[in-house]
Amino acid sequence: MEIEETIIEVEMEDEAIPAPIPKELPKIQRLEECVVNRIAAGEVIQRPVSAVKELIENSLDADSTSISVVVKDGGLKLIQVSDDGHGIRYEDLPILCERHTTSKLSKFEDLQSIRSMGFRGEALASMTYVGHVTVTTITMGQLHGYRATYRDGLMVGEPKAYAAVKGTQIMIENLFYNMAARRKTLQNSADDYPKIVDLISRFAIHHTHVSFSCRKHGAGRADVHTIATSSRLDAIRSVYGVSVARNLMNIKVSDTGPLNSVFKMDGFISNSNYIAKKIIMVLFINDRLVDCGALKRAIEIVYTATLPKASKPFIYMSIILPPEHVDVNIHPTKREVSLLNQEFVIEKIQSVVGSKLRSSNESRTFQEQTLDFSSSSPMATSKDSIKEPSPSGIKSQKVPHKMVRTDTLDPSGRLHAYMQMKPPGNPERGSCLSSVRSFIRQRRNPSETADLTSIQELVNEIDNDCHPGLLDIVRNCTYTGMADEIFALLQHNTHLYLVNVINLSKELMYQQVLRRFAHFNAIQLSEPASLPELVMLALKEEGTGPEGNESKELRGKIAEMNTELLKQKAGMLEEYFSIHIDSNGNMSRLPVILDQYTPDLDRIPEFILCLGNDVDWEDEKICFQTIAAALGNFYAMHPPLLPMPSGDGMKFYRTRVLSSGSEVTSTENIENDTMEAEFEEELLLEAENAWAQREWSIQHVLFPSLRLFFKPPTSMATNGTFVQVASLEKLYRIFERC
Repeated sequence: MEIEETIIEVEMEDEAIPAPIPKELPKIQRLEECVVNRIAAGEVIQRPVSAVKELIENSLDADSTSISVVVKDGGLKLIQVSDDGHGIRYEDLPILCERHTTSKLSKFEDLQSIRSMGFRGEALASMTYVGHVTVTTITMGQLHGYRATYRDGLMVGEPKAYAAVKGTQIMIENLFYNMAARRKTLQNSADDYPKIVDLISRFAIHHTHVSFSCRKHGAGRADVHTIATSSRLDAIRSVYGVSVARNLMNIKVSDTGPLNSVFKMDGFISNSNYIAKKIIMVLFINDRLVDCGALKRAIEIVYTATLPKASKPFIYMSIILPPEHVDVNIHPTKREVSLLNQEFVIEKIQSVVGSKLRSSNESRTFQEQTLDFSSSSPMATSKDSIKEPSPSGIKSQKVPHKMVRTDTLDPSGRLHAYMQMKPPGNPERGSCLSSVRSFIRQRRNPSETADLTSIQELVNEIDNDCHPGLLDIVRNCTYTGMADEIFALLQHNTHLYLVNVINLSKELMYQQVLRRFAHFNAIQLSEPASLPELVMLALKEEGTGPEGNESKELRGKIAEMNTELLKQKAGMLEEYFSIHIDSNGNMSRLPVILDQYTPDLDRIPEFILCLGNDVDWEDEKICFQTIAAALGNFYAMHPPLLPMPSGDGMKFYRTRVLSSGSEVTSTENIENDTMEAEFEEELLLEAENAWAQREWSIQHVLFPSLRLFFKPPTSMATNGTFVQVASLEKLYRIFERC
């Protein structure tokens, strides 16, 4: 029956009112798949910190022991998470970022016993719908890794062979580039970086077997840097500081009754001496970082009722329940879980926390800072001892002058160290640190490396020539920063030293080559390098004679001879040093001497020429020694070839900007040099990245490795590698006379 679109007049109080025109009912339609995926991505990846959490959980599922995070502009421009886990199979890369692709479960019933962090297969897919994702990965046994890029859940092109270290690196660039409202909201809000630091700090104190690192892109130091340890309290101390760790009480709760929920809880809560304005609650349920508002409120009630000032507590709890008692599939970001008999679990924990807190409040302690000037104190020596106080006690002791603040962010450099002279008496920490160092040495320097007598002799020479004073400086120094391109500043006790980074790194690499002899991992070059071309390039850079045909022919003959020599020695180079040279004279692999460090590949020509000319191939011991020296010089942390982009180094870039021959005196001239200026901006950015990467490697790779492995030779005490530039005792005496 058709409805006529006419106005029907109805008489009501002598007035005609037009009847409403019926509207067409809205039609239900199917949304396009790209719209559905983007909506789902907005729920899973709500902020940059959500993406970091998902990537860290994937790294933990991959059995990683080291996770590094780099963030730029709060995560909107760049999030990079690198781990040393088992990697991703090449066959899985095409479907890696498709929705609902996962290795964690295969059927719905698997959720009843899920133990991994992820299970939906939505995290990586969601990231590709709101950002540009690049994955670089290598699995055990592969000679090289692969790099793939993803957009909207699909892989772009084919995976490309790529030089990679063990594990996986995932980069997310331009997050929320296609969600203008979300991106604008995040840009106008506070930086997400503090949230990311807080997230990684929480993971670090729970997963103590994993080392974590987090820093801003281009920053010289990490804001979070932890090492693997067996002590939970040490992890809390390194992340949240000594003031938190010394006011914590261990608490344990368990219930094994068949009628109630079977669970076990282990954690730390702050005592009555702890005072803070904000509650910090770190909660893990079955190793999953979650929030539980009911448990948080219950504990806050206990603290409010027990402590007179209602101070906000610090709480760390790890609850273990049978997997079938936990429903993990109730929140898009997996931030919340549902527990069987949740009320009983919370009530049980609340009761034990209240009891523990009341007993702590009854015996509240106040720490007294005392000065101890005994000869055993690290602040006093037989040479510079402090005078005894007068019998009347009127004249007090002089202020201690042998304690030096080093890093305000490091607990060992805070003010309480000036006053607390007595060691805390915690031998477990020292033994734990020693065991960690011993484990790392054993893992990186296996005992089988010294199979050959010549290698044993070279290693023994290193050990016998070790300078004990310099060894103490290297083991117990604090890195302060770079003084210039070559020298770094170190602080050891009350002394400040300038150390030659190039000499140190060269000698360390030499020692590591001998200690890891025949047990190297490999760096796969993206493209094989031709030995004749490398030698020709090195000879051209070093040559000082005329550039005539005779000189070119001579260089060609030298290149041909060196190539043939290295091809003959290819088997030995690959077996002992992981340097692969094929039958065509192409080099495709180099050794990994220090984990997480790649040498400056621009110095390969010089290295190849050194192998051909400087190695004595006749004597076994001298041969290995000269190859190790060549590798040490190649892998040493030389300054980048581009000048430092500051001070006088900026002249290099400004000169090239004015290469048109005219001075920049008007807007017209600047516009004429536009193309050249753009090129120089890229070159300047490349230089800044190279210098920043070098300084980061010096602080976070070189000096930690020096503390663990380095044996300083005696010659370094006199050749200018270590130069003392300041002594606190002498400065103290000078100022005392003023």
